[in-house]
Order: sequence, then structure tokens, then C-alpha cells
Amino acid sequence: MIITVNTKELAQAVASVARFAERRSATLPVLSGIAVVAGDDGIKLRATNLETGIDFKVAGDIKAPGVTVIPATTLREITSSFTGSGSVSLEYAGETVVISSKMGRSQVKTLPFEDFPTLPFPEAPKAKFSLPGASLKTLIASVAACASPSTVRPELASILISFEGGILKAVATDSFRLSEKRLSVSGKIEAFSILIPAKNAVDIMQTIPDDAVEVLIDEHQCAFSWPSGTVTTRLVTLSYPDYAQIIPKAFVSEATVLKKDLESALRRTAIFSDTFQKVRVAMNPSEKNVSFTARNNDVGETSEAVPASVTGDTIELSFNHRYLSAPLSLIPAESLTLSASGIGRPLVIRGAGDASFLYLVMPMNQ
Repeated sequence: MIITVNTKELAQAVASVARFAERRSATLPVLSGIAVVAGDDGIKLRATNLETGIDFKVAGDIKAPGVTVIPATTLREITSSFTGSGSVSLEYAGETVVISSKMGRSQVKTLPFEDFPTLPFPEAPKAKFSLPGASLKTLIASVAACASPSTVRPELASILISFEGGILKAVATDSFRLSEKRLSVSGKIEAFSILIPAKNAVDIMQTIPDDAVEVLIDEHQCAFSWPSGTVTTRLVTLSYPDYAQIIPKAFVSEATVLKKDLESALRRTAIFSDTFQKVRVAMNPSEKNVSFTARNNDVGETSEAVPASVTGDTIELSFNHRYLSAPLSLIPAESLTLSASGIGRPLVIRGAGDASFLYLVMPMNQ
């Protein structure tokens, strides 16, 4: 195999593909590599960790077709060091590949391609549709942080993506908080509901382009395809909790505040939070404000209030300040609505006038 590729394009392609390779695998070392395939379909880079996989096309010249597997970490470090314009050639023979550019020449030991697994693909999808990649990125980014970091319950470490009645939804929860993002989608799409491991979804979000992406789904996997690449992920085949039943239908108090005021108040109050990162939040309709208090025996205590439009009863709840701050960067609206459903019950945060995003957080013990 002998190929020549633009240095910048190769570096970008390797950076995208490398995240899908296994960092190290004692049972199947080839999973830590990137397969370089040069043939009738052009030049492709492939990687998989058996949970996710990618097939990525790269423009270039093929002087001799062939295939090899190069350790992903090594290839990424080499290509990321390229500077300026120009091209790089890869020449594979025997058990090594020679990587040559105007800056130098490297000889890298390869991995056996015979052990490289076939990338799965939904051959008979039960659902198939196309969306702008930018919309898919927004959908995933809006909820991913709420998925559980623990895999003890795989369903909570996943993102629920479903479609019904023209609405595409993404949901994630770790049982302490929950976020839901909705997108209106036109066109005929079969109803579906799938669970994608959150860590896989984040890698996919960082790889797909902003332009149109075709999504194909079968019972066990989901593929995201565009002209220069395809990413696949396995699905979690467990039932997701009936999250709709924990979203309050009625509220005892609601407050509308400027996001910048809330953000500043939380940032200052967090300095005085205790080891449990607790802050107390009170909605005061008579004083027309939302107040924040915190106390730490080693630091001190603080209390401040921000102006707000408040309706309903006076209510005071305690929260982990990180959970209250988490959705602020995801909501583009200048004003936020905080809706409390009662003592010991969830608080719902939305952008004022925006029904597409919902963030729910459970209070701490008083």
C-alpha cells in the first residue's frame, strides 16, 4: 500500500477516528489501532472498540492499494505534530509503515489486519431519517451531562432518543436530575425509542458534521452516515424508567428571573457551600425576589437575593449548587422560569417562553 494525503486533512481525520479506538486491549490488541484501507472506494480510516465504530473517507492519491493497521495513539501523535501545508505519504510493506513528509520520515510497527473486526451496520433498519448534524448535536449536548457516570444501571448511563407525533426527544437522568430536549421534525418517520450509551453519544456528537446526517436504526445498533463517513453505536436493550411520571403537572410557586442574575448569585453563593455543596433557595412573592443562602463553618456564610416575578406561595428548598448551575449554559433565553412543586419535590427550570427544553432537579434534605 502506498498513498499520499494532505497533511492537514489526515491530521483532522485521524483525530476524529482515534477516539473510537480502544486505548488498550489485552484480548484483541488490534482494537487499539486505526485501519487504513486503500482500494476501489478510495482511502478510508476505520476504528472500533466493539461498542462504537467509524468508517471515515479521506481524499488522496493511491499509488498502490492495500490495507494496514497503525496504532491509533502513535498515528495521532505523529499527524498532530504536522505544521503548515503539504502532503504526507504512507507506505506499508512487511510489518511496518513508513510515514514521510517534508518534515521527516517515521517507521511505525503495524498491527495484524486479519484480526480487525467488521464494522456492524443496520442492514434492515426499522427507522431511517435525515436531519442536520447541528440539530443532532444540540439534541445530545442538551441532555448528555445528566446521564449517570456509573454503569451499574446501564439504562441510566444512556440517553433515551425517541420519535413520536412529529417530535424527536432526547432524555437523560442520573436519578438526581433530568433533562429533556425536544425538536420538531417534519417528514414521515417511523416511531422509535432507543437507548444510546451516553459516552458513545458524546463521541458521535463530536464527530458528525453540521450538514445533513442520515440516521439508521435496527434492534441492536444505530448508524449516523454522511458523505464522508459513518459512525455506528450499539444500543442498550433495557427499559428506560417512566420519567414522565416524575415531571410535576402543577406547581405551588413559580419565579421568573434574569439568567445572568441567577448565574452570578449562584457563583457567589457556591463559595460558601458546605461539603455537600448545598445552597438554600427561597422564592418570595411578597418581596418579589429569589434569595440564596449558604453556610460553611470553615469559610463563612452568605445571603443574597435577585429580583424576580414570583407567583404562588413562599417556598424554601435546598439544592446541590452544581446541579442548579448545570442547565444555564444550555438555555439560550435571557430569562428563566423556576417552578417548584412543593417541599421535597422537584424543581423545574425552563427558558422563559421555551417549551423545547426542560431541566428537573431533586432537592436535598433540608
